[in-house]
Amino acid sequence: MTFLPESSELSGLIRDLDWSQTPLGPLQDWPQSLKTVTGLLLRSPVPIALLWGEPGIMIYNDAYAVIAGARHPALLGSEVRAGWPEVAEFNDNVMKVGLAGGTLAYRDQELTLYRSGRAERVWMNLDYSPVLDESGQPAGVIAVVVETSDRVRAEQRLKLQEARLTRMFEQAPGVMAMLSGPDHVYEMANPAYRRLVGERDLIGRPVREALPELEQQGFFDLLDTVYRSGEAFVGSARPVRLQRAAGQPPEERVLDFVYQPLTDQEGQVAGIFVEGFDVTARIEAQARVRNSEERFRALVNATADVVYQMDAQWTYLRHLDGKGLLEDPTPLSDWLSNCVHPDDRPRVLRAVRDACAHPQVFELEHRLHRPDGAFSWMLLRAVPLFAADGTLLEWFGASTDITTRKQAEDALRENERRLRFLDLLAKETAGSTDADTILERTTRLLGEHLDVSVCAYADMDADQDGFSVRGDWTAPGASSLVGHYSLASFGRMAVENLRAGVPLIINDVRHQLEGAEAEVFLSLGLEATVCLPLVKDGRLTALMAVHDRQPRIWGPYELSLLTEVTERSWSHIERLRFQTAAREREQRFVLELEAKVAERTAALAQSEARLRAIFETSHLYQGLLDVEGRVLYSNATALAGIDADNARVQGLPYWETPWFSATPGMPEAVRAAVQRVAAGSSENVSMTLNLPTGVRSFDFSLRPVLDDAGEVVGMVPEAVEKTARLKAEQNLQQVQKMEALGRLTGGIAHDFNNLLMIVLGSLELLRKRMPADPALLRFLDNAKAGAERGATLTGRMLSFARKQELRSARIDLCELVVDMRDLLVRSLGPSVVLETSFPEQLSLVETDPNQLESALLNLAVNARDAMAGHGRIIIAAREQRLDDGEHGLLPGRYVCLSVTDTGEGMDEVVLKRASEPFFTTKGVGKGTGLGLSMVHGLALQSGGTLVLESRPGVGTTANIWLPALDDGSVTAAEPVWQASPDPAWQGPLLTILAVDDDELVLLNTADMLSEHGHRVLSARSAQDALVMLGQLKVDLVITDHAMPQMTGVQLAEQLRVSHPQLPVILVSGYAELPPEIGQDLPRLAKPFSQQALLQIIGQTAAGHGAAG
Repeated sequence: MTFLPESSELSGLIRDLDWSQTPLGPLQDWPQSLKTVTGLLLRSPVPIALLWGEPGIMIYNDAYAVIAGARHPALLGSEVRAGWPEVAEFNDNVMKVGLAGGTLAYRDQELTLYRSGRAERVWMNLDYSPVLDESGQPAGVIAVVVETSDRVRAEQRLKLQEARLTRMFEQAPGVMAMLSGPDHVYEMANPAYRRLVGERDLIGRPVREALPELEQQGFFDLLDTVYRSGEAFVGSARPVRLQRAAGQPPEERVLDFVYQPLTDQEGQVAGIFVEGFDVTARIEAQARVRNSEERFRALVNATADVVYQMDAQWTYLRHLDGKGLLEDPTPLSDWLSNCVHPDDRPRVLRAVRDACAHPQVFELEHRLHRPDGAFSWMLLRAVPLFAADGTLLEWFGASTDITTRKQAEDALRENERRLRFLDLLAKETAGSTDADTILERTTRLLGEHLDVSVCAYADMDADQDGFSVRGDWTAPGASSLVGHYSLASFGRMAVENLRAGVPLIINDVRHQLEGAEAEVFLSLGLEATVCLPLVKDGRLTALMAVHDRQPRIWGPYELSLLTEVTERSWSHIERLRFQTAAREREQRFVLELEAKVAERTAALAQSEARLRAIFETSHLYQGLLDVEGRVLYSNATALAGIDADNARVQGLPYWETPWFSATPGMPEAVRAAVQRVAAGSSENVSMTLNLPTGVRSFDFSLRPVLDDAGEVVGMVPEAVEKTARLKAEQNLQQVQKMEALGRLTGGIAHDFNNLLMIVLGSLELLRKRMPADPALLRFLDNAKAGAERGATLTGRMLSFARKQELRSARIDLCELVVDMRDLLVRSLGPSVVLETSFPEQLSLVETDPNQLESALLNLAVNARDAMAGHGRIIIAAREQRLDDGEHGLLPGRYVCLSVTDTGEGMDEVVLKRASEPFFTTKGVGKGTGLGLSMVHGLALQSGGTLVLESRPGVGTTANIWLPALDDGSVTAAEPVWQASPDPAWQGPLLTILAVDDDELVLLNTADMLSEHGHRVLSARSAQDALVMLGQLKVDLVITDHAMPQMTGVQLAEQLRVSHPQLPVILVSGYAELPPEIGQDLPRLAKPFSQQALLQIIGQTAAGHGAAG
């Protein structure tokens, strides 16, 4: 790109920028007008920026890049509004005017820019002109930018300075005026000057016209001479007569003044500056002072102070009485250099000048050079004396010797400095726990404070002949002294002083030591030293020293501070060693106590193991507190309970630890208990705590630890967690409650089955004997239907009581649900969506399929009712291994059949009672409250359980957990006979012995059999039956199970022995045999129909070959 000059930095940046990403397009496609103006501005040394196109794409040169500051190079190729957002509106106007063909020019335009990330006020000269394209139309705007910030700020400062000088001129106490030209025309006159001349109109008038009364007094000639010669004139106590009021005669005044010529740029006199003071009052006062001087001298001689007299400007001093501190009585014009300490002269001179400018009572402290060559501190007090008109005449004062007081103040300041340093040292070393750290910080702080070259500490060898510098602090340029040295090599003085416990103090090695002794110090770069010994039990054990590279006179402050710091540091180290030993003893005590606690815990565990072998020993929460209740130690069990480590609780008050802090009221109770135990009592209490790991219950004790004198030195808290025990007790109470309900329910169902047996049997026999009257038969059928509903209810009650005999079989849950799907869909209705979810592989389970189908249908109908007939029900199954105790089941593999609804759900209160018998949330007549109880009883009888999960507003899931089967076969129990559609057996008639302790049931059973043609014998008890069997021959025995004195099962067992070929049928309202009895007896559940009775009799008789 030839239009880009090689010498410009911006040329390279323009060449490298990807212009295709901007509205200008690639560099080579730029129009010639743009290339030309770009080349021109890049070659210009003036800051120029080109704003091209409507968005104002920025192209600028090297000089403009400097103005852009940190915005460069990001500005290059950017739109001017985005590049300078803080002046976007200003640039919008520039682009508008420029692209319209107009120009703009600004001078010292103030802008606020963010060139370096912060707001910056700048001033610019800005010139904007349009740039024409090839068609002669404005295509961009070129900006010439010259920053004038430095000039503007300089002009502002100059104006401020001029204003300040003008104020000073106006406020000056002396008379001032500016005269210009050979005619001495007034340009300025301050208020003091105008007051002196009677407030006359001066400005713009020659002095001869303004003050004509000066004509014969020589002042005009003096002005002319100064103007011609260019040399200043100083007048002292010059009298002048001035007309200070119109119509009044001239008044004589006395002036001190100066005429100072002022030159122009070419060195020519252009005017005269007049400055002076009206000293009339002073001259008059001086006269009066002279008259009274003798009277004052008598007073001066009577005072103990140095009394002096000064002129108004302190140009000379006259001692009225030196009191041996000053020479008397010649006036001194060089009193400042002869009498005042050189270091105090600048300060005294400044104070004197301020006093002369503003005369008032004057007081100052400074050092005075005495005639004997010594210096004393003096308190100088001076009072200005004025003439009647207020003119300052002179000063009269006295100086008091305050040397003693100043020495005391110096001592106090040194002590304050020492205390501040010692406080800093104490803070810096307070947290240190080892000697090296303490000495390292001590040497650094001490070396910096005393401004020495080296500060070191050392340990002596056992033979006291050598020492090792263990650590030191060195100033920049100084060498470290760390290493081993022979004490004797440092000279006889070092050996004698240090072994005797006396500090070694050397101000100048070269002058105080000789030969080899000095050479050792000098070889280490030491010209002055102070070394302090630590003598312990008569032996030199350690050293602390400060050294300097230059000769140095060690003052009392340095020596006393070094001594005190050394003693404090070694005392601190000894105290730390003692504390470390104390902590070690404390740790040993904790370990011993832990061992004792562990021993006691082991003994307790052994004792409990002997008493209760089936229970495991519980872990104790144990710890150790100090007498104020702060935690010293906690064992792992206690820490695990709050999920913390020992560092988190150690040192905390016991009641503020996480064991108690989250339980309302507990911190206060524990604090009170700690206070009682600290007084010697013991505490034992049960408590429930909100721990980070959950809510836990404990038997808690807190006992004091006594020393040999019987004093409390600590406390031992112990807590035995009883959360699991309490939960187990609660579960046991629930199980016992449910077991009691089960027994009650089973007994009721059993008795009710006997009643239903009588009702159903009688109704069945009655129907066969009644005439074919439809109305009567309808009433009879209604009564039978009601009795059968009662039988269904007793079946559910027996299922809850786990006394319903199961017809167990291997069941594929997926196949069972698929077979039931049509039934479920019809039962749930069209507004309920039924979904199923089963895995590809699922183990079989073993239970009664008919009862499981009934349970599943019951759960589905309950889910439908909970959703008010609208919603979604999901029937799913999964297989899972459960750990010991999970859901109250033995460990192993289980299949979980679940029914989930999207209904209203249950709260915790309802959820806990949902499986209780007769509990229902449905309206009157809409539920018996036995549905879930039946499902729960079926699951328990099958070796599983029912688990309900529910949340209000979300829905409920009922989980039936059943044991998963292995691949082996399952032996089914002897079935309980029920009526089937098959006709009753039509074999020979039999002689049957019916046994039941309920007379009505016995009668009903006998009638059913007799109607069929069988010969029936009746017995009211098992004992009566045995008697009858000893006398009569029967073909079959049908007996109730639950009878007093001897059950039906016991009767069957005796008959196996006495009549082994006699078939026996067992009838029961429970239809359940004890586990110790074989399962091969045919059984019939109450209530039963005549058809079911005849069918089981026929089958049993056929199996045994019985004949009537």
